[in-house]
Amino acid sequence: MESFNFKRENYNYILKDEEKLLNFMLKGMGLLQDICDIYYSQSFKNIKVYTSSNYRSNIKLNEEDLLEFTFNIEGVDKKELKDIFQALKEKKKYYRLKKGGFVTLEDKNLNGIGELIDYLNIKPSELEKDKVILQRYNAIYIDSSIKEKNIKSIEENKGFRQLVNSIKDIGEMDYTIPENLKDIMRPYQKFGFKWFKTLARCGFGGILADEMGLGKTLQTIAFIKSEVDENKGNKMPSLVVCPTSLVYNWQDEINKFQQDLKCVIVSGSKEEREKNIKSIKEADVVITSYALIRRDIEEYENIKFRYCFLDEAQNIKNPQSLNAQSVKSIKAKGYFALTGTPIENSLKELWSIFDFIMPGYLLNSRKFSQKYELPIVKNKDKNVLNELNMHIKPFILRRLKKDVITELPPKIEHNIIVDMTEEQKKIYASFVQQAKEDMDREIEANGFNKSKIKILSMLTRLRQICCDPSTFIENYTGDNGKMEAILDIVENNINQGHKMLLFSQFTSVLKNIAKRFNENNIKYLYLDGSTKADVRRNLVKEFNEGDSSIFLISLKAGGTGLNLTGADIVIHFDPWWNPAVEQQASDRAHRIGQKKTVEVIRLIAKGSIEEKIYKIQEKKKEIIKNVVDSNAGEEILLSNMDEKDIKELFA
Repeated sequence: MESFNFKRENYNYILKDEEKLLNFMLKGMGLLQDICDIYYSQSFKNIKVYTSSNYRSNIKLNEEDLLEFTFNIEGVDKKELKDIFQALKEKKKYYRLKKGGFVTLEDKNLNGIGELIDYLNIKPSELEKDKVILQRYNAIYIDSSIKEKNIKSIEENKGFRQLVNSIKDIGEMDYTIPENLKDIMRPYQKFGFKWFKTLARCGFGGILADEMGLGKTLQTIAFIKSEVDENKGNKMPSLVVCPTSLVYNWQDEINKFQQDLKCVIVSGSKEEREKNIKSIKEADVVITSYALIRRDIEEYENIKFRYCFLDEAQNIKNPQSLNAQSVKSIKAKGYFALTGTPIENSLKELWSIFDFIMPGYLLNSRKFSQKYELPIVKNKDKNVLNELNMHIKPFILRRLKKDVITELPPKIEHNIIVDMTEEQKKIYASFVQQAKEDMDREIEANGFNKSKIKILSMLTRLRQICCDPSTFIENYTGDNGKMEAILDIVENNINQGHKMLLFSQFTSVLKNIAKRFNENNIKYLYLDGSTKADVRRNLVKEFNEGDSSIFLISLKAGGTGLNLTGADIVIHFDPWWNPAVEQQASDRAHRIGQKKTVEVIRLIAKGSIEEKIYKIQEKKKEIIKNVVDSNAGEEILLSNMDEKDIKELFA
């Protein structure tokens, strides 16, 4: 008795502490019963300990295709469940019931159920009801949680198991690929087609996040064609929203792979667009741009599409933007996003895309930040990162070229460190000193957070000095380290028979490079944001098939949607904060159809902000890899940098 903390008083043993009493009832009673007879008072008999053997829980798919979740503890009033789970959150060892019994809170089953309830955002008060209704898209997460946490108290019905198995066994599902695409599509593309079909059949949305160049467009066209063939008696168009530069690319791909799909392009003047919108109901596929759907969104108010696809879905990464708000108001039976970069900078971008494909699945913006973004980014919480990955993994399909295309030639990446000229160095040092003083004054006057836009403009000036001081210093006639380096690189590679893409964020820099090329009789092509879509198509064809050896391209205007496999060298004249944007640009050349090894060259000014940007890029790659590829890690973002980090950029 004394080993269980009873105290002897005369001829009695007394135990007053509740926690010690619970321990005795769980462990001591059995030992005592082995060596003697025990007689209980009625009041002691009423003190019951409730464990996993008393839990009753069920998850099932009901006739309305929704999930029903129930949980109770046999013999315990449902009204006390709220307090039990609150005690569990507070890491207490037990909960004392109002009628005198105990619920032990160190049981793994109960803890697993508590975490499941928490992550499903079920309010404890809802557990008082006979059942809690959940959206069916939670099925995979629930199933994964039950297995990972080894929860044995939850029973699953046949409908729930069938739903889960249909998602898990996509490769085994029997869907008919459109006849003319059977010999064209690669095995991983056929799996992507089945992935589309399975999610659609289950009423889910998804993100096709294959690396750039793996044929997301072809997989989507195959899915649309299959749906059209299966619903001939119920005609309903699907909508594709993409960047302006890709509208005619989509039309070309549909004409190439599936000519019998009736395609309507909504573009041109307001009158032309209104005319096109009136013919939507006769179409199989409607294609428009983010820029135009913002203007025309009221015209779509009474139209329901079979599916809505967002190409380059990072265009809705800002949930407050007109792009995001417009496409999220489109009515459709199902929603899908296509992007090689579901996360460019922050986890909130991923939330915004999920808010399009399955609104509410990742909670609202504020709750997502509290539950996932802050713990992962600020606290490096790997458990929360794992929970997020369990949530999103079933609805993101991502394959990398190195894993699925064995015949694709390698991509070799390296940096060329370029020394600035003496005059450049003097200008750079002078500007850094002045920028530091201006930044300190700005922060002192307005505070750090309100000064970020001004600081970013200072950083942009530093980057311009590294590239070409003449772009903002009037009458600058000094030499330029990068300009001299690029002329050497280009001339050497032209002589060796290579074709090159040269990207820069600054159009003013590209135009100055073009002048130098003209002076040196280097034949080139040029594309920036002002280049019209039909001209872009002709330029791409001319570069791939013609004799121009170098293509000057604005990073933001030409970094996506172009197939430039005629090039085997990609040059980034200036590093950009976001590695995903650079990779997208590089993959204009490194994609299906490329026969040569692709060399990617970054020009980085020695001892400058560009070296620091490259380090930030390397750290940024972690969070993209962590969430999309389900590994643990960290995130460093320019938007989340503190004052000390920012000042280090000016060091």
